[in-house]
Amino acid sequence: MTRLNGRVAVVTGAGKGMGRTHCERLAEEGADVIAIDLPGCDELAETVVAVEQRGRRCVPAFADVRDGESLTQAIDVGVRVLGRLDIVVANAGVYEGMAPSSELSADTWRRALDVNLTGVWHTVKAGAAHLAAGGSVIIISSTNGLKGTANTAHYTASKHAVVGLARTAANELGPQGIRVNTVHPGAVSTGMILNPGVIARLRPDLENPTVEDAAEALAARTLLPVPWVEPVDISNAVVFLASDEARYITGTQLVVDAGLTQRA
Repeated sequence: MTRLNGRVAVVTGAGKGMGRTHCERLAEEGADVIAIDLPGCDELAETVVAVEQRGRRCVPAFADVRDGESLTQAIDVGVRVLGRLDIVVANAGVYEGMAPSSELSADTWRRALDVNLTGVWHTVKAGAAHLAAGGSVIIISSTNGLKGTANTAHYTASKHAVVGLARTAANELGPQGIRVNTVHPGAVSTGMILNPGVIARLRPDLENPTVEDAAEALAARTLLPVPWVEPVDISNAVVFLASDEARYITGTQLVVDAGLTQRA
């Protein structure tokens, strides 16, 4: 498949989970990739291998999205190596420390906003500087960016905020022919959801809940008969928004949640 043949994408949070799958699908469609993750992320080497196995080039870089200077340097180096930049995927995020709003610590609140909002702003700012007409910026938000959920004030606030950022950036970059959109996953089968802490919160009625127990709880929330979507389902949305098939789509929110947000 060659929908993105000859283009270059940057993906943050590329070492594992959805970030790696984004890199794989972009490469399958013909794009070279600048893959960025936190310093010390050993899994990033596996992402490089996955991209190269698909016949594309991959430039790995270590940067914390909270550090705008180091992130900008990482993107600049990748662009020099690969020669251009066409697609920005602001994927890095955290989902942790869930608690009632009154019990959230200042550090938990600050980390969520620093990574999920300020980190996205840094990514868009650094990446957009290299984009030309036809460029596409894709921000990974969440269904929590469209609706409120108890015990997630910090996460929900950050994911709502990037929708406003995307809408503003769409207005600012549109005259240059650059599109900006958000993707809103529901539950995705990655370690961000399928971990003991989240599973325990999903099934507080059980002493030692399993993944199967969590699946039962999650399936009760969706319209389609599945508990979650797969990372590739989100990556397929990313590829679509990056491609010319979405050439007139900007400032919009693409929801991939098996009907979670529409469940009565």
